[in-house]
This record gives sequence, C-alpha cells and structure tokens, in this order.
Amino acid sequence: MKILALDTSGLVASVALWEDGLIRAEYSMNDKKMHSQTIVPMLNALKQLTNLDMTTLDALAVAAGPGSFTGLRIGSATVKGLAFALDKPIVPVPTLDGLAYNLYGTDKLVCPLMDARRNQVYAGLYEFVKNGTHYDMKAVKEQCAIHIEEILENCNEKGREVVFLGDGFSVFSDIIEKQIKVPYTIAPAHMNRQRAASVASLAEIYFQQGRTETAQSHVPEYLRLSQAEREKLEHGSENGAC
Repeated sequence: MKILALDTSGLVASVALWEDGLIRAEYSMNDKKMHSQTIVPMLNALKQLTNLDMTTLDALAVAAGPGSFTGLRIGSATVKGLAFALDKPIVPVPTLDGLAYNLYGTDKLVCPLMDARRNQVYAGLYEFVKNGTHYDMKAVKEQCAIHIEEILENCNEKGREVVFLGDGFSVFSDIIEKQIKVPYTIAPAHMNRQRAASVASLAEIYFQQGRTETAQSHVPEYLRLSQAEREKLEHGSENGAC
C-alpha cells in the first residue's frame, strides 16, 4: 500500500510518502515561505528522488483542517487536483489528530495547540491506549476552536500530566504557565510542529476504516469563519441595525 501525504495547515509545509508500513521519504520546510511557492517543488523533488510512479498510489492524504485558511486551501486544491488526475481517493486527516500522532505511544495526555487568533486556539486532547503490540489514539476531546483558558480548564479537570505541542504554545505560554495546575512538558523541536509523516501514518489507518473522500467531495474543515467572512457578517449586522 502506498500513500502520498501533504500538510500545509500551518507555517510548516510538509510532504511524505508512506509505503507498506514505512515512511520512504519526508520533506518539510518551516521557513515562512508561501506554501503556494514550495509545495509543488517539494512534491516534485520527492517524486524524482524516490522514482515515484504516481499511478501506483493507493490514496492521497491531506491535513484537512483546521489551520491557516490560505494554507488549507492550497493543500486541498493540490490534493484534489492530483486525485482528479489519478482517479484516487483522498484521506482527510484532522490537523490536530496529525499533530497529536507525533507523540505516538506516550502515557501522557497530549494537547496540540494552534494559534487561532482572538485569544483562541485550535486544540484537542488525546491519549494513547495499548492494544496488543500497538497503541490506538483516542480523542479525549475532539479538535475544536476554543478559548485558551477553556482548554486549560479541560486539562486541569483530567488531572493528568500533559504534553503540549504546536505553535499555539509559544503564543500563550504566559497564560499556560499561570493557569495550568497539572504537570506539563513541551514536545521536542523535531515533534513540535506538523509533519506529513504523521498524516501519512494516520491516513493508512483511516483508509482501512473506510474514511475516504472523492476529489469532488473533499473540502477543508475550517471549524470557524475566516476573518473576511466574520467582518462581512459584522458589517451586514451593522447595516441591518441602521
């Protein structure tokens, strides 16, 4: 089985090739460059270096959201185009699922955080449960757009040590330090941001579970309106009030 995965949901642009239980290749950049400028060259480099015949892919996977609205659209459009051309299914992997999967096997509670602006984060809570020779990832709290104080209350209520990861930690580190009441650690640099390898690994599991979409049906999962859409609604409300 062979899966090509992309993650453009945040500042990191990442692509990976998963084949028969192994990550054959992964290419990631966290250099503040536009994903529209990097993702296709990265895909081409991975394809050339691995001698990948795209027609042999079983599926394409993508970090489906939430995240950067522009980044999600770029990743979605890229995967949709490839899926249409190759007639392959798409495996949409929730962004926070992919982030949490970086810490596969930990006995701590995992809390990925992405800055969503306006004192909000995209967040979730996850744990890994032993199942024979492997671990199953369970969402204790499904990914959502939430105020930072609320997700910290959720962490405190669980009464377990927490591992934080994602760009949201540095943004809200002062609030976290003041309000967290349980022991916590921060994931190391090589596991602290989005990785297409984690998306690809989860995609294999989700593919087996039948969690696929067609190129035509796939859309990103934004979880909330964009700033432009919010401003449009607010402007409309003001006009209506007048």
